[in-house]
Amino acid sequence: MPDAGDHGLGGPAMRLEHDRGADAIYIWLRDGVEQAFGQHLDDSRYVDFGDDRRPVGVELLNVSRGVDTDGLPEREAIGRLLASHRVEVFA
Repeated sequence: MPDAGDHGLGGPAMRLEHDRGADAIYIWLRDGVEQAFGQHLDDSRYVDFGDDRRPVGVELLNVSRGVDTDGLPEREAIGRLLASHRVEVFA
């Protein structure tokens, strides 16, 4: 079952959904903004962007192995949010 949380660490819109069965996390960086396109950073990290070309969300896969935050938007805030959900963070 997904575990959702709104911690406000990267602003009031940042929130996280953890799907333990899929070993995946999605982090919303901005609520109410539609995804226009996405960019793969690697096999485990994907960033969604809005029409304004600003990040709206981040999909993280294989999170039980830890997450590399290097190159992610809102890197520090995402790292704190992941740590608060007991996900190991690599930087």
